[in-house]
Amino acid sequence: MQAFSFLEESPGRVDPLLDGLNPEQRAAVTTQGSALVLAGAGSGKTRVLTTRIAWLIATGQVSPMGVLAVTFTNKAAREMLTRLSALLPINTRGMWVGTFHGLCNRLLRLHHREAGLPQLFQILDAQDQLAAIKRLLKALNVDTERYEPRKLQAFINANKEAGLRPEAVEAWDPYSRRLTELYGEYEALCRREGVVDFAELLLRAVELLSRNALLREHYQARFRHILVDEFQDTSTLQYRWLKLLRGPDGALFAVGDDDQSIYAFRGANVGNMASIMQDLGLAAPIKLTQNYRSLSTILDAANALIAHNRNRLGKDLWTTAGSGEPIRHFEALDDTEEAGFVAETVRELKRDGHDYGELAVLYRSNAQSRAIEHALFSAGIPYRVYGGQRFFERAEIKHALAYLRLVAYPDDDGAFLRVVNFPTRGVGARTLETLDAAARTTGTSLWQAACASGGKNKGLSAFVGLIESLRAETQGLPLAEVVAVVVERSGLIAHYQGERDGEDRIENLRELTNAAIAFAVEADSQDLAAFLAHAALEAGEHEAAAHQDAVQLMTVHAAKGLEFHTVFITGLEEGLFPHEQALTVPDGLEEERRLMYVAITRARKRLYLTHAQSRMLHGQPRYGLPSRFLDEIPAGLIQSLRRRPGLAAAHAPEVQSAPPAEPHGRYPYAIGSRVRHARYGEGVVAGYQGAGPEAEIRVSFPKIGDKWFILEYAKLTAC
Repeated sequence: MQAFSFLEESPGRVDPLLDGLNPEQRAAVTTQGSALVLAGAGSGKTRVLTTRIAWLIATGQVSPMGVLAVTFTNKAAREMLTRLSALLPINTRGMWVGTFHGLCNRLLRLHHREAGLPQLFQILDAQDQLAAIKRLLKALNVDTERYEPRKLQAFINANKEAGLRPEAVEAWDPYSRRLTELYGEYEALCRREGVVDFAELLLRAVELLSRNALLREHYQARFRHILVDEFQDTSTLQYRWLKLLRGPDGALFAVGDDDQSIYAFRGANVGNMASIMQDLGLAAPIKLTQNYRSLSTILDAANALIAHNRNRLGKDLWTTAGSGEPIRHFEALDDTEEAGFVAETVRELKRDGHDYGELAVLYRSNAQSRAIEHALFSAGIPYRVYGGQRFFERAEIKHALAYLRLVAYPDDDGAFLRVVNFPTRGVGARTLETLDAAARTTGTSLWQAACASGGKNKGLSAFVGLIESLRAETQGLPLAEVVAVVVERSGLIAHYQGERDGEDRIENLRELTNAAIAFAVEADSQDLAAFLAHAALEAGEHEAAAHQDAVQLMTVHAAKGLEFHTVFITGLEEGLFPHEQALTVPDGLEEERRLMYVAITRARKRLYLTHAQSRMLHGQPRYGLPSRFLDEIPAGLIQSLRRRPGLAAAHAPEVQSAPPAEPHGRYPYAIGSRVRHARYGEGVVAGYQGAGPEAEIRVSFPKIGDKWFILEYAKLTAC
């Protein structure tokens, strides 16, 4: 194959494709054979990957059809093809550039007979797959309370992603044996209907290449160069597919960053980074460490933090852009003040000439957005929730609000239709059609028609009974208790337990109680109807238009791959970030630290770190310790902020040291102060009760929760 003539070098002339690359990038682009490129945040990995493909084609080492390039999103694949077209005068149509699932689909379409699939097989998305599982369980008369459809779906997908068919699954008890049997029944259903789910695409492609030597050798000969983006996010099965496609003489060029591996919950195996070194016989990775995004203060903080992780290949980011401003740290009294600080600082930055769109507020959990949204809304600051929905627009919150609306006003037909069969209680479309016809005939609401139906449908009768009991049970209760009771008794919490994203949805539902508490204080009202009107206003107004300048709100996971002039990382408390559940699983803390590393490196110029001494959790104040991640950043990089004495939370901060904690009246420690217990370690004083010899102190410990002690015998020491 001939190289492109316009790239031939004259003496002293550098290949134009390599112009502008730093020495590390150039070494990565021009390396011979296989390589692992350890590409730090903001180090230009996309440019390296695309230039590598162009260089291989331009120098005659491979044809465009001999390249296989794998990305994790269709957007990234399109960007790669666009950049490639700009670098070389070639037609990129027909090139094998795409996502794992997209390329496996292409392979299976071409070889459907060998794969044992119909020519026009259909692909089930997650919702379609769940619907198929529900149909299967109904046909087999399976108890769906014991064998929940979503749990069976998760079981099937987890085993497929592990490369296990039903006959290979090890079942140790009757429950897992039954799940395995249902997995087999599901596979039989998919064969009969000629459909495949997402997990099946990859597993079927791996099996096809594993058993068909001729086909495997054909593609190994064709794809002499395989390139993979975001390699740290590959699963065990995805890496197995890549190894099958790479022939004895093929080159595998993997680009990734083990410090940004944050998707273990999706099956990502950061261990693939070390495995590829051994499998390919590589002495060392090529490291891209020059950062083109952030100032050195931000990079120094990120480097110091991630150095606490033991299982990493190791690198330090650096820049020639200068040190910039110190990182700002703000300790709020509670999450309301924290959100107010963010809103006021955003307003200050806007006055200084920054666009709202240059500013991002990051949080570990979706539920944290509620207080921040409210503060921005109240300050008249437009915002957009990136990669998700605003708090009051989330499906689980709308369901809860519908139940609350029926408690306040049962004749609300919209609320009735939203939850009459959610969670499922056997109220089908035919029942609702009959009910609607009866309501039209009598000129009444659906609720009144349901009450007059005489118990003809058991599910409908159960729903009417539930709403009536909720109305009676919540009569005269404070607003927050009304919300808490309805959320719990509606069945929404139980419904979302066990779902893949159930934890986030349940946290959002719990946060609705906190929203009610905040409303009751601000509006000086316990009126449910007023709270529902408030929720409707926050959901329906002040939404930033698609192209309107707006502050970006998002989880840290959603922020990966993005960058902003200024970043706020909020909620930096033990148990929240790092998340308490991460501390109970292998590599959990290291993954949380990688997540913090990702958060820090989203900032180009300015970074704010915030935490609150107390935060509302399930309607009760929770006192937490500052996140250990704050201590892992060198103190010399951080400037502490606090509010000016006597000014409201909405006013601007000034730089000062925090005031010493004063004793709480007749008690020895201030609420919110740190104390140490000989057995339980460091905690925060959360409250007192009683007096004299019977006085008790409540201390909140990060890992075990709250403990009460008789003050006289508590044996606590101040930290």
